Amino acid sequence: MALRSVTGSGKVPRDAVHHPLFARFYARVSVNAETRMGMADIRDRLLAGLSGRVIEIGAGNGLNFAHYPSAVSEVVAIEPERMLRKLAVESALRAGVPVDVAPGVAEALPVKSEAFDAVVLSLVMCSVRDVPRALAEVRRVLRPGGMVRFFEHGRGGGRAMLLTQRALDRTVWPLLSGGCHVSRDPVAALREAGFELGPCRRVMVPEQGPALPSSYCTLGTAWRPPVSR
Repeated sequence: MALRSVTGSGKVPRDAVHHPLFARFYARVSVNAETRMGMADIRDRLLAGLSGRVIEIGAGNGLNFAHYPSAVSEVVAIEPERMLRKLAVESALRAGVPVDVAPGVAEALPVKSEAFDAVVLSLVMCSVRDVPRALAEVRRVLRPGGMVRFFEHGRGGGRAMLLTQRALDRTVWPLLSGGCHVSRDPVAALREAGFELGPCRRVMVPEQGPALPSSYCTLGTAWRPPVSR
């Protein structure tokens, strides 16, 4: 399989991320959200039109796997949390495309440079420890002209909501949510990392009801420039 023939940028502990309580909670909530919050439709839109070799960073319990189009020849799915990785392996066995699940962190991806046609980031930039380093790794593993598909939550709403998000990030939210932060700006981070931004659209999750600090999501596309800057 793919990971037997690729070399890493450095050895990463198998359990570099360990959030067992949050992993159990996320596994239950994410499955319920597929229909109740419209996540299945969002996953279809996130992955539509992809082809070739894809690396998904922070695959969680593998709910994206069933939505990859048949033109995708292989998915390498990186997930650092042991329990979620085990669930992702089970999801990979049911996927319609070949999926390899491997341990690793976004800041040190265990794959060759320029080895992928596309990178998928799905609710992961909120929890990586070093966003610029993680996005530098995304650029490294993506071929020139390759595509980034992303669905991420971050800052949004008015001044009061932003103050609330920042207060939560400084206090209880990362502790309770597996290192998640709600006031990051994923679109700005991608732009600052040198990616060319394509179509982006605001998505509220849940679409109906009161807005939560984690409700402000962006679904979009970016590219690694064809010529390195």
